[in-house]
Amino acid sequence: MKTSEEDAGAPRARRRGRPPRDLSAPATPERILLKATELFAVRGFDGVSMRDIAGQVGIDVSSVHHHFPSKAELCEACFARVFALERASLEPSVRAVAEAARTASHSDLVGAMHRLVDTFVDFLDEHPHTTFLWLRRWLDPTRHSPLDEAYALPIYHEIEQALLDAAARGLIGEPTPHVTVRSLVWAAHGHVAALTAAGAGAVAVARERREFRAYAHRLIDLLYAPPGAHGSSHQ
Repeated sequence: MKTSEEDAGAPRARRRGRPPRDLSAPATPERILLKATELFAVRGFDGVSMRDIAGQVGIDVSSVHHHFPSKAELCEACFARVFALERASLEPSVRAVAEAARTASHSDLVGAMHRLVDTFVDFLDEHPHTTFLWLRRWLDPTRHSPLDEAYALPIYHEIEQALLDAAARGLIGEPTPHVTVRSLVWAAHGHVAALTAAGAGAVAVARERREFRAYAHRLIDLLYAPPGAHGSSHQ
């Protein structure tokens, strides 16, 4: 008869069944969100089924429904995830613009605006699905409109308020900050779409990135030149 010490020292037989889970892999909800974001960005809301998403993730459709009971809830979760990444990236630059608008000089404010534009374009270049997810949503302006209110408008309003604060101090002339912010945002998304149209050619991509950056910075300088420097060029 074996002793307890012998039992403890003997190698245990490997249990059959499911292989051990790779702890370094993303959790199932995150994998679902990643694939769903890609599919919604490419096909739009109506062009994607929960079964499509399950197939891309490699799980049963019931597992998708377990984590996200409906396609609408999953779509909103995709926007929430993208927005959380965007917010984390932009937050320091947005705060810097708001602080400069309240307390700093004109040149400090314009410098903060330039850095905010660079940060936003960097984020979109690194996360192009963000652009195509929003473009798909904008193609149907009345559907899922709460997504704008929840995820786009809050950060728009922060920047608009900063521009109004700067205008109140006489740093800049800015009669329509909502138009300015929206125009810059849409121009940046258009830049990402142009990168896709340029294909995989490194030269074309590099040129588009260089030319858009130059355009965005020229626009900031023209919009926010010292008051009176360019007359009514920003009106």
